[in-house]
Amino acid sequence: MPKISNKGNAMPESPIRKLVPFAEQAKKQGKKVYHLNIGQPDIKSPVVALEAIHNFSNKVVEYSHSAGFESYRKGLANYYQNIGIDVDYTDLMVTTGGSEALLFALNSCLDVGDEIIIPEPFYANYNGFSISAGVVVKPITTSINDGFALPNIEEFEKLITPKTSAILICNPGNPTGYLYSKEELETLRDIVIKHDLFLFADEVYREFVYDGLEHHSVLKMEGLEQNAIVIDSTSKRYSMCGIRVGCIVSKNKEVIATALKFAQARLSPPTFGQIAGEAALKTEDSYFQQVSAEYVSRRDLLIEGLNKIEGVICPKPKGAFYAIAQLPVDDADKFAQWLLEDFDLSGETIMVAPAAGFYSTPNTGTNQVRIAYVLNKESLQKSIDILEAGLKVYPGRTI
Repeated sequence: MPKISNKGNAMPESPIRKLVPFAEQAKKQGKKVYHLNIGQPDIKSPVVALEAIHNFSNKVVEYSHSAGFESYRKGLANYYQNIGIDVDYTDLMVTTGGSEALLFALNSCLDVGDEIIIPEPFYANYNGFSISAGVVVKPITTSINDGFALPNIEEFEKLITPKTSAILICNPGNPTGYLYSKEELETLRDIVIKHDLFLFADEVYREFVYDGLEHHSVLKMEGLEQNAIVIDSTSKRYSMCGIRVGCIVSKNKEVIATALKFAQARLSPPTFGQIAGEAALKTEDSYFQQVSAEYVSRRDLLIEGLNKIEGVICPKPKGAFYAIAQLPVDDADKFAQWLLEDFDLSGETIMVAPAAGFYSTPNTGTNQVRIAYVLNKESLQKSIDILEAGLKVYPGRTI
């Protein structure tokens, strides 16, 4: 019998989706499941984007240019220019979601066996993308005790070897909601320039920064013109996760030209996704103000509620719409499954994402979960109540 590849066997399960069969079974048993496991917002997509799809009148759905429709790329360039990022439409390329943008970046800038340093916990699919590209992840662990702040420069330099080609950050962060300060980004700039590395920045949550803080893009930083590569997406900005359109942005012309070769191999990004994405660029600023205010309200309710539960530790996120919570349990994977299989509160339960899958270092984050505050406040409050009740009777409780 033919054998599955080593690469296939090494591909990790998604901590976000691996418990889906247990959630489906819980629903078949009549339980209501609150999905805190995945960043699928309940926020309405912009009407202007949906109308653009409805109004499509062409008789043929054609391929676009492999880099995306020129009109959309020019619209994206204008968006960046309006937020102080000086790029031309030739400095970016439309991709099938931010996921493909990162895959193109990895394949364009790193060879098989090269190493990439990523502060952990990090978006779980970074592991999968790296395995797909044959790249080795070198994690640098951050701690929940200091809110997942960036380690000092010495810790980074301990990991740098002749095989190191890049550093990857998510800003604001998934799964922690951590927001990098200008000083932290300057530290990273010094490292990548000193060691001639690429700096990949996943900035898909740029619009969702709270408490009067400011997002700093690596594309604004002097001296990083040839090193910085931004991964971006419409999914979270416009609450259009299913549109599957993102982009890769860099002033390094060779990077964009190389990524285009990979793009040509898949022909073109989604036509309807680009139509919706281009229309979404017309979204009024008031949309983001309202959405941001809603996320702040949800965050505050969630974090306050979690930290009132005995034994729970949850730092306050500064951006995005995720939080990592440390629970008084023996194993968060087992606890998450137990919540779906063996527990309910008045016929309701919750689905969370075990955080160990967001770490690359083995046996790390085993008592932590990621929670996405993408549900309305009533549902979040019920979820907090279910979690508190579950922790009181869970057999593997540690306090």
